[in-house]
Amino acid sequence: LLTVAIVFLFLNDGRATLITSLALPVSVISTFVVLQALGFTLNTMTLLGLSLSVGLLVDDAIVVIESAVRHREGGKDSFQAALEGTHEIFLAVLASTFTIVAVFVPVAFMGGIIGKFFFQFGITIAWAIMVSLFVSFTLTPMLAAWWGNREPHEDATPRTKGLLGRTLVEFNAFFDRLARFYRLLISWALDYRKTVLMVAAMSFFGALALFPYIGGGFMPKVDTSDFNLDFSTPGGSSFTYTAAKAREIDQILRGIPEVRQTYITVGSGASSEINKGHAYVKLTPPKARKKDQVELMEAARRRLGQIYGVVSSVSSAGGLGASAKPIQISIAGPQLEVLNQLAGTVASVVGKVPGAIEIESGLGDPKPQIELNVNFEKANDLQLDASTIAGSVQPLLGGQVATRWHDADGNQTDVLVRLPFDDRNSANEIGRLPIQRFGMGENSAIPLSQVAEIKQGMGVSLIQHQGLARVATIAANIQGRALSDVSRDISAALKRIPLPVGYSVDMGGDTQQLTETVGYVVQAILLAVILIYLILASQFGSFLQPLAIMFSVPLAIIGVLVALLVTHDTLNVMSMIGVIMLMGIVTKNAILLIDSANERRREGQTVHDALVHAGEVRLRPIVMTTLATIFGMLPIAFGLGAGGEGRAPMARAVIGGLITSTFLTLLVVPVVYTYLESFGEWFQLKVLRMHPHDVALASATAAPPESFKRP
Repeated sequence: LLTVAIVFLFLNDGRATLITSLALPVSVISTFVVLQALGFTLNTMTLLGLSLSVGLLVDDAIVVIESAVRHREGGKDSFQAALEGTHEIFLAVLASTFTIVAVFVPVAFMGGIIGKFFFQFGITIAWAIMVSLFVSFTLTPMLAAWWGNREPHEDATPRTKGLLGRTLVEFNAFFDRLARFYRLLISWALDYRKTVLMVAAMSFFGALALFPYIGGGFMPKVDTSDFNLDFSTPGGSSFTYTAAKAREIDQILRGIPEVRQTYITVGSGASSEINKGHAYVKLTPPKARKKDQVELMEAARRRLGQIYGVVSSVSSAGGLGASAKPIQISIAGPQLEVLNQLAGTVASVVGKVPGAIEIESGLGDPKPQIELNVNFEKANDLQLDASTIAGSVQPLLGGQVATRWHDADGNQTDVLVRLPFDDRNSANEIGRLPIQRFGMGENSAIPLSQVAEIKQGMGVSLIQHQGLARVATIAANIQGRALSDVSRDISAALKRIPLPVGYSVDMGGDTQQLTETVGYVVQAILLAVILIYLILASQFGSFLQPLAIMFSVPLAIIGVLVALLVTHDTLNVMSMIGVIMLMGIVTKNAILLIDSANERRREGQTVHDALVHAGEVRLRPIVMTTLATIFGMLPIAFGLGAGGEGRAPMARAVIGGLITSTFLTLLVVPVVYTYLESFGEWFQLKVLRMHPHDVALASATAAPPESFKRP
């Protein structure tokens, strides 16, 4: 609705607005056919792609219908206006649409986990935009010719009467004055080219200086109205003790007004350690509370920190994958003793980094254990081996299934027989266990202590393996700082730790995912740049003019960083995808401007006059398409609906980049265009040694090399 309102506001024509709007349902409905053919579903990524493309789907139709309306207002009938208007902007629309598709195709085929998620996203947008291009060259001009206002008209008086009609007239009169002002502004920019470029360069590098204040992360924070809590008691704690602490934790959590329900388990999971537990906390909906999820998680941390004998860790329950801590450090090596020492050193180093909290070792707290070391010399003298000793001890300590019990319902339960707890709870008791020497008679049993050394000790609670090597993992949460900043400080601190030969330390978790994602995004950007350049070079028949058009891309980065800073977002997966989208979107404005300037030059105008005239004529479609895209993305940028915070950074990055790119493109791109045209003519004259007459024929007009100057 917002996109259609923008079209109606500028065109001042109800029929033209309706014709333009038809590109939306046609493109969206046709996309459903492709989703069905490729086996896609209406999921988060496909719906996100469709919602983000709403403003883009009408861009081509807007440019076509605006050109047709302008020709009709110039005195031509609707058929002639539709034909000439479509022909005039055919190249510009074709090139701009192909550049957007060239951006989304690399997004669809990115590697890693991020590529799996955005494959359907990229394919959905690329197909919808290609259909919109087809509609803008077929359905839109046909309806403009047959169903538009048939008679040429000179004024901008709308059919709508009353306040709305007067408002539309006043707005279009204001925009006409704005176009005339822009004509003067672009003329000034061409007279002070160095000043314009200097301001643009200062703005770009000034925006880059904002990055340390923005930071980076893997995924944006989302208020899912729930979070997880992992807790543990000291190693060797009984189930009864841990369960008592769990009930205490439950009471504290339920004391938070925003907590709606809790679910706590003890001794569950793969390890089934009875000194560890897990709690799932469900919060009230965001609209029913004043505090967000992050504030409530911090409140839970403060309250749980007061419980004696419990170590707790609070983490978000949403996002990609499991709810593991974002900081994951793997220490690999052969010996457990050395791994344990290095794990303690790494944990101490991580604990000193600002923003790193709730540091946890994967080895866990040492557990009390009874160690049994067989004296093989004595065992051999008594004709015993290790398997015989183990076979005698295991049933007494670990138990052995003696029979099965059948209840009245027919269910079977194993009956495990082993020594009472008091007879297997100390080294002395275990040392008195009998070891039967088979073949030596009935009284040949000897006590275990006669062939083995039994002592109390401490051992690791968990041994992990990765890549055929023993691994100790150090995990930590982050608070108050961006993931990229904390990871950078931790990486610098880890490099200062001396490692023994055969041991290594690697960063994993969200840090690794972020690093891999940045690499894949950079690859996608480079591929998109190459494709965009090739498309523009083939469409414009020039190697230099695409550079002027692509100069609008770095200008968009200014708005991206400013928007992320203002909205307190980070440069994460969603915002980086928004940056890739911008590469195709922002070039549309420059394509419209340069294409019109080339057409004016073919008519015999100088570079200066051609750019000034092109700016005045193409200002309306440029502003229309930009505002249509911005207003189409506003609902996503506001983060409306469940999980909206996760999608918002993408739209905010696009909107911010569009705003700055549009304003700066209208001034900077014409200036760059003049420099490149002068360089091209100089290169042909001085390097290629072409005749000046041939150079004039090869250019868009026969204008001299310095033709960009005002006459």
